[in-house]
Amino acid sequence: MKTFEESWTAWLDGKLSGRELSEFEASLPDKAAAEAEKADARKVGVLLRRELGVSALTNEEFFSHQLRERIRESSVPSGERDAKPSTWWTIPRLLWTGTASLAVFLVLTVFVVRDKNPAEESQYLTQILNARVDPVISPNATVSMFEVKQDRVTVLWTEGLQSLPADYAAK
Repeated sequence: MKTFEESWTAWLDGKLSGRELSEFEASLPDKAAAEAEKADARKVGVLLRRELGVSALTNEEFFSHQLRERIRESSVPSGERDAKPSTWWTIPRLLWTGTASLAVFLVLTVFVVRDKNPAEESQYLTQILNARVDPVISPNATVSMFEVKQDRVTVLWTEGLQSLPADYAAK
């Protein structure tokens, strides 16, 4: 069974006949409007065939056309005519570029890592000297001392103390 669009196209082209034609025309809601559209479609078809038709070449035009094609073919060298146009990024160039990039990366990595001495102490390194809590003063208190040797600084960190014991006096 044909869809409506297929039946419509066959009806416009005049290819429906007999029972199919009578069934299709009975299914049209407005037969007069459909007939007008069919006439318009035929007018457009005639116009297109007349205006867009392929014009036949005369003998002189055909001969000139053949000569132009031969001249165009002879002006292009035979090797270039058959060869495909190459791009700049061929597979070998991509491989060489990738290899060179990896080599440059490795060289730079060696120089950057060589400049850093892993035995050096970081400027942020500290040492905990002592940490003790007196449960009598405050059961949840923590006292920590940090010393940075490079700057000769000692930091006393207290958390949860109600008062500072006397033995932590600055020296």
